[in-house]
Amino acid sequence: MDILIFTISLVASFVFSLGGIGGAIILVPILITLGIPINTARPAGLFYNIVGMTSATVSNIKNKRLDFRQGIPIIISSSLFAIVGAYSSKFINDKVIIILFILFLMISGSLFLFHKKKEGVEYKEKVSFTALFLIGAFAGLLSGILGIGGGGIIAPLMLLTGLDPKKSAVTTAFVVPFSSLSGFLTYWAMGQVDWRLLLTVSTAGIIGATLGTAFMHRRLNSEAVKRILAVMLLLMAGKLFLSVI
Repeated sequence: MDILIFTISLVASFVFSLGGIGGAIILVPILITLGIPINTARPAGLFYNIVGMTSATVSNIKNKRLDFRQGIPIIISSSLFAIVGAYSSKFINDKVIIILFILFLMISGSLFLFHKKKEGVEYKEKVSFTALFLIGAFAGLLSGILGIGGGGIIAPLMLLTGLDPKKSAVTTAFVVPFSSLSGFLTYWAMGQVDWRLLLTVSTAGIIGATLGTAFMHRRLNSEAVKRILAVMLLLMAGKLFLSVI
């Protein structure tokens, strides 16, 4: 089982780091499918995001791709609201959380798949402080409740603001560890952490995210990244939907 989880974690981290999104968005439902209790899977997913996206961000900083000013408003609001979400999760039925997760995956996947750049319109280089703060608050709340880190909603919402997709990916990778950390610490305080599982997924997460980030910037264009993510998100939503009907 450890080898299987490591392999899945490695592949998920590689694929989702292509868009700057923590692989927890797909790892958490897979762990649940494998029989891991949902309250154990969620903090594992958050920790997986912390180490994986931190590794990706270190790479982005070394290569001078990161604009810190775009990430700070999201970090502040997502970190605060992730605590609220994580604490609120214990009052929500597990099946309700899974249904929320399905909706989350479908919306995120659809945004990536159908949003297209208008002809003659250039991508923005920056987004307003207010828009970034609101994006972070919404993503943080969901990340705390679902244990996903928020990257899957931050990236498509930033895309809808008109920000360049690769800048969006870099900023999202920078933000995800912070919102994931506050949510993870809340779960840890509630005594819901399996450290063996964390070691397995986080080791794979570091390797996968480092490779995925390098591959994205050297080999892929923005449209290819969006299509890959859209397909993965929508397929996972379909699988989870079949498991609850």
